[in-house]
Amino acid sequence: MLACAAGMSTSLMVQKIQQAATAQNKEYDIFAKSTSDIDSQLNSDKVPNVVLLGPQVSYLKKDIQSKTDSKNIPMAVMPMIDYGTMNGENILKLAENLMGVE
Repeated sequence: MLACAAGMSTSLMVQKIQQAATAQNKEYDIFAKSTSDIDSQLNSDKVPNVVLLGPQVSYLKKDIQSKTDSKNIPMAVMPMIDYGTMNGENILKLAENLMGVE
């Protein structure tokens, strides 16, 4: 799950990550939410395997990390360079590393 202020700017990143995954014959359910939806998502039937924050909401990292840690869900802030250039391949690698996927 990708999260940003309104879930809008990460929508394009979701597409780029999905393209990178498809090119590598990998199948993931990648989706974007606003940071205000994180609590409900973490308590839903569709709990994410990883949470990636957009760099523009990195100031929320500590608060969100306490929530994801309590659910044993890895969380990180997407690097600004990869987010800014919409580098789906690098963000996919980040997510896979956090999930322990090689």
